[in-house]
Amino acid sequence: MDEKPFEGLNVIDFTWAGVGGFECNYLAYYGATVVKVESATRPDITREGGLGNRSSGEGSLEKGTTFALTHPVKKYSIRLNIKLPEAVAVFRRLVSWSDVLVESFTAGTVERLGLGYEELKAIKPDIIMCRTNGMGHTGPMAAQPGFGMTWTALTGLHAVAGWPDRLPVPISSYYTDHLAPPLGGLALIAAIDYRRRTGKGQCIDQSQVESGFAYTGPLILDYTVNGRDLALTGNKCDDAAPHGAYRCKGQDRWVAIGVFTDAEWDSLCRVIGNPDWTREPRFTTISSRVNNSDELDRLMGEWTVNFTAEQVMSMLQAAGVSAGVVATAQDSEEDPQLKHYEFFKEFDHPYLGRLNFYHPPPFKLSRARAERARPTLLGEETERVCKEFLGMSKDEFDALAQKNVFD
Repeated sequence: MDEKPFEGLNVIDFTWAGVGGFECNYLAYYGATVVKVESATRPDITREGGLGNRSSGEGSLEKGTTFALTHPVKKYSIRLNIKLPEAVAVFRRLVSWSDVLVESFTAGTVERLGLGYEELKAIKPDIIMCRTNGMGHTGPMAAQPGFGMTWTALTGLHAVAGWPDRLPVPISSYYTDHLAPPLGGLALIAAIDYRRRTGKGQCIDQSQVESGFAYTGPLILDYTVNGRDLALTGNKCDDAAPHGAYRCKGQDRWVAIGVFTDAEWDSLCRVIGNPDWTREPRFTTISSRVNNSDELDRLMGEWTVNFTAEQVMSMLQAAGVSAGVVATAQDSEEDPQLKHYEFFKEFDHPYLGRLNFYHPPPFKLSRARAERARPTLLGEETERVCKEFLGMSKDEFDALAQKNVFD
């Protein structure tokens, strides 16, 4: 269990916000040495998000829980004021040390710094450069800046949830920030494997919008074949009834239920005691239940409200009916399956105290354990990286520090 697939791999995490950093995490979890490059003048935006993000004084940038909670992995943080030519020179030395560079800026940004792929290859011919941003790095909209909420809207994912008589309900998350990393991480690992076999690097250009579109295939197919846009239906399904979320005992507690076959319907009826209405013609077939789903939802709600969501889930699952608690954050933190897989792990943070960190890789390797650690503080290892990784002397480091290169 102590094998590390990426041990010996040196990575520059030159990213901002979510996606690129998450892709670097996959490598860091399994042995890669990852150096995160930031500047105090423009820190990673996730350092400023969450509890304490408007605080000031010592450690203010470390009180943003968004960064802390989503990057529980060992990275070496170096502060570089990349606007200074001396800092760019230090960055180039990092490139010589590295095998992989991941960047996540708007198209053209690193080229203006003289750090495009061609320039990197001149320094390190076999380097792998992974570039991820909203629209990709070529094409008429490549220079469009934005965040995950923007890209999620452009994929159409913001238009898939809602009720027929209301406006769509946007997904309450930067959804592409979670869809893109597994795809970009897969491409990155493939490039690493290719480099090991051939000795050749390459440049990966990931569009986060295209990554999101990969999940809207059925919608695009329906429009292409039938000329039909998605019709909002709330929780209803053309192929199942009951199908929805039903109120249970307790404050704002709900359970999701889906019945797709007559056999499942018969099992549900037995669980709820076979009341007379279950034998009415309007509920005896799938099609009749779908056509009368409003009344069926009302009747189901009258039953579920007498039990806790956990009780309903347990009773129906035991009978072979799909059902699950509509979980809250507290439910997730106390979930026994997540605890079994060590999804949450506690660490002491110098400014935030003891926290339950999450966001591990969503998979297990039989011969390697993901290594998680307290998230790095901004510039925490600047001196160590410069001296140990780059061979910088104390005098050279001090001289650069006096020029504010490490701000």
